[in-house]
Amino acid sequence: MAIAMQKSCKFSVKDSRVADQKIFAGPRIRRIRSAKGLTQTAMAEGLGISPSYLNLIERNQRPLTVQLILKLASVYKVDPHELQGEARGSVGALKEVFSDPLLVGELPGDQELIELAEAAPNASAAVIKLFRAYREQAERLSDLNELLAREGKATALSGARLPIDEVHEIFERRPNHFAALEEEAEAFTSVLDPGDDLLGALKTWLKREYGIVVKVLPVATMPNWRRRYDRHSQRLFLSERLSPFDQLREVAMEACLIRMTVAVAGEIQALKLTTDEARRLARFELGRYAAHALMMPYQSFHAAAIRARYDIDVLRSRFGVSFEQAANRLTMLQRPGIPGVPFFMLEVDNAGNRFRKAGSQGFPQSRFGGGCPKLPVHAAFTQPGQIFVEAVEMPDGAEFLCVARTLEGPQGSFSERPRRTAILLGCDIGFRDEIVYGAALPGLAAAATGKAGQGINPATPIGPACRLCERIGCLARAEPPVTRPLGLDEMVTGLSAFDFQ
Repeated sequence: MAIAMQKSCKFSVKDSRVADQKIFAGPRIRRIRSAKGLTQTAMAEGLGISPSYLNLIERNQRPLTVQLILKLASVYKVDPHELQGEARGSVGALKEVFSDPLLVGELPGDQELIELAEAAPNASAAVIKLFRAYREQAERLSDLNELLAREGKATALSGARLPIDEVHEIFERRPNHFAALEEEAEAFTSVLDPGDDLLGALKTWLKREYGIVVKVLPVATMPNWRRRYDRHSQRLFLSERLSPFDQLREVAMEACLIRMTVAVAGEIQALKLTTDEARRLARFELGRYAAHALMMPYQSFHAAAIRARYDIDVLRSRFGVSFEQAANRLTMLQRPGIPGVPFFMLEVDNAGNRFRKAGSQGFPQSRFGGGCPKLPVHAAFTQPGQIFVEAVEMPDGAEFLCVARTLEGPQGSFSERPRRTAILLGCDIGFRDEIVYGAALPGLAAAATGKAGQGINPATPIGPACRLCERIGCLARAEPPVTRPLGLDEMVTGLSAFDFQ
């Protein structure tokens, strides 16, 4: 009894704020009572309340008071902290379940999820377990579908997709070149006649034609937005978190979406998207494309890229843009008659999430993949701001030249951790002599002098993704391949964490 009272006193001092909270823990109280073999009358008597009041508590029609929590701790040795947030872990997992595209229209509120997790914890755990098994099978089907597609065998395998997934897939599987938007951007440039001040010309045009005023606001005023257009006051607000390059792109996007409404709508229609949300997301992506076309006009950028041998730092200085913007523009140089090197691009965060892929020939999913942990885009996080150049070789012998570098996101305050991603720009190794980065490849000088046969291999062996790669003894392997059975030999352990036959 003394120990229980001591715990109760500790709880009352440390968590006195619970008096201001309403804790509904009916199912948990019912489970405690059932585990001790008590009737409602017996438990109510021990707690000093009426059976009818306990019944209301168990049906979540009355919250627990501090006095009742202390009584439960002293009489039934219940840890007070167990009455708060016992189901929080299940609630998070249930949110993940209901965010799946199959169930996203049925997403319940937080309170309903809490009630589900508390009233039926075993059923909740079963639903979570079933969902994880379903997701694993869906991933395996996707992997097998990709393997079959690589062999030229079309399949009807498809799963439910979110609108963002649909948009990403369509943009990744088509050339990153929109001729109509390029023509509109050139015509817009002629109207603006920007000289060396595109931002000033855009602000003047927006004010003159539509009465829109551009204003940069402090972080405290716009804590959650990059850009916001107020239709009532005709003002376009930009966050001071954005770099000057990103501020220019936001203004250019707004202007392009206003002027190129018909052209953008035509491109969206040609993409044949299935939902309004997907079309809205595509409009944003096309506005971003048009902004880059306006900031870096095709013919002048193409000519400068060839003269600079595709040196991104030279191009970003010459056009007053960021590294990411110049690299992104390189993937768009596929105008018939005057194409550039067919680059593709991949952007990841430091957790390995891949959320941007593009390429002037369509992102080469079947040949390159982009999911290998040995790619230099992941090593770039070890030395932020440095450019990594590497040749990589796929299992089928295809080789690519890769350039990787970290990117800094919107600036935060001193107490905020900056957002940092990394970008990979790649092309077929056959273009290395046309690109300034080709000279940085290990072994290239030896190959040029006829000494390449001395055991120097400049290409790093990679795969499309661990689940699709059959390279044996890979130290970077994170998952076993779906095409091979696991090698469960107790007498032999391989270098990889996942041995397979």
